[in-house]
Amino acid sequence: MDYDVVVVGARCAGASTALLLARQGRRVLLVDKATFPSDTMSSLYIHQPGVQRLAQWGVLDAVVASGCPPLDTISHEIDGLRLTSAAPTMDGVPAAYAPRRYILDDLLVRAAVSAGAEFVDRAQVRELVWDDDRVTGVRMRVGESTTTVSAGLVIGADGMRSKVAELVGAPVVRSHPLASCVYYTFWPGLRTGFGFHERVGRWIARIPTHDDLTIVAAYLPQDEFPVARRDPEAAYMSAVESTAPQLHEQLMSTERADRWRGTGDQQNFFRKAHGPGWALVGDAAHHLDTISARGITNALIQADLIADSLSGAEVADKAAVDEATAHFAKAMSAVLEEPYMSTLELASLQPTKARLRMLHGISGSPELTSRYFALVAGVIKMREFMTADVVDVL
Repeated sequence: MDYDVVVVGARCAGASTALLLARQGRRVLLVDKATFPSDTMSSLYIHQPGVQRLAQWGVLDAVVASGCPPLDTISHEIDGLRLTSAAPTMDGVPAAYAPRRYILDDLLVRAAVSAGAEFVDRAQVRELVWDDDRVTGVRMRVGESTTTVSAGLVIGADGMRSKVAELVGAPVVRSHPLASCVYYTFWPGLRTGFGFHERVGRWIARIPTHDDLTIVAAYLPQDEFPVARRDPEAAYMSAVESTAPQLHEQLMSTERADRWRGTGDQQNFFRKAHGPGWALVGDAAHHLDTISARGITNALIQADLIADSLSGAEVADKAAVDEATAHFAKAMSAVLEEPYMSTLELASLQPTKARLRMLHGISGSPELTSRYFALVAGVIKMREFMTADVVDVL
């Protein structure tokens, strides 16, 4: 074999996977059809479980050194309430971060290369190499030439519309309908901090990032997308004004720093994530509505899970590799189930009476408010949140 593993897609899921597998001493080839460094559509936000992994992998220091501001407070306005708290902490990680993707993805690729992985950008995978029903490599276009490489395992980390998933025929095993659509852009000089504003039919997120810029994202119901796409600015500004009027005043006093970005293709699914000689990670394996900003965090979790599952498996041992990737797929589905379901609820843009009652109940307690935000961040699970003191205020 030319390589132990070929990872197709070098954004946060693929680069992290390549980094961890290279640190296991494996021969790893990481490829991406884009030119690096480059930007991509993203909410940027990394929840504490993702930040914790960046710290463990030695990448967080570089994120901080890049000038990415720590998001150490959080607020949520809904139904006349304003819940505020310090950001949840996790194993010494005191803040969340939202780095620009051309910075984060490049840092992860550099870390993977430093660990021994080879990286090729502007490399488009066109076909897979097969031995009977087993994937044994890739054929890719690099510049004007076509190159074939063999590998014991091919990992598709190439996004929601994964070419690897298409070529192996990976079926969607679970899905839910499109729920929301989103438009966002970057604004300079805002002093809003991190947080969100919610009402029926609307969700507004504000996420500070590099260069004193803040993403302000407006989520609307999916059935409003045909109208919103004809005039994104009007739909966006109307949503912000009706949901977060004070934020709207700030936006009206400054000039946006980037173009409008948006999508109505907010798919919600789990794909079959493993097969003979192949696996899928990141959005290729599991995609969910961006309203919960879970994409990057989920990608980092999946990279950790597949590296841990493959630890000790020799790529020449086909049965061991397939057993490891099957274990990864099962673990991934279990770990990401709760955030998937909570995201679907948020994306409906219909706050339930039960959730409103709970938020009103905890609003008078700084401790319970802090625990609620820890639940939102994925630091604790629902069963840890719903203790007797929470039940008492419902």
